[in-house]
Amino acid sequence: MFDGKTLNGWKSNDEVAGCFSVENGTLKVSGGRAHLFYLGADGKAKFKNFEFKAKVMTTPGSNSGIYIHTEFQDKGWPSKGYECQVNTSHKDVKKTGGIYAIQDVLNNAPAKDNEWFDYYIKVEGKKIVVTINGKTTAEFTEPADWEPPAKMPGRRLSEGTFCLQGHDPKSTVFYKDIFVKPLP
Repeated sequence: MFDGKTLNGWKSNDEVAGCFSVENGTLKVSGGRAHLFYLGADGKAKFKNFEFKAKVMTTPGSNSGIYIHTEFQDKGWPSKGYECQVNTSHKDVKKTGGIYAIQDVLNNAPAKDNEWFDYYIKVEGKKIVVTINGKTTAEFTEPADWEPPAKMPGRRLSEGTFCLQGHDPKSTVFYKDIFVKPLP
């Protein structure tokens, strides 16, 4: 999904211009709120069941996220899909490896700042599994009668693409080795 040289196949909503760049073979997220959506080579990337893998490194006080089953929007927090949290030491108590506001990892992050860690997300049917460095941190099965949180009505599994979040001006997070494997 990321060639380590360009942002080909990705599109930023540019709420903060320049938030996403390529630095030393990594995708750098820094400088404020913006979202980078994976559109693929043909601009129509959509996934339903998949395995997603990436290496992630946070810096002290940073916050980011990986959205799944989302779609491009030109501003604001993505309203469709789920956010898998990336936060080791930011003041938000919702930490890396949680499914934001659905099944949070609270207070103690399963990773450390300034160290690469493995982020894995699997969606199959109505089930989301998140693992950090091989340990399951969140596992959620969306019930048939699912009522998402009132302020997040788009938190539903359907299909869509991925999005990386730029959160705030003091956050810098790096991503590399980003892969997705579609599942039947």
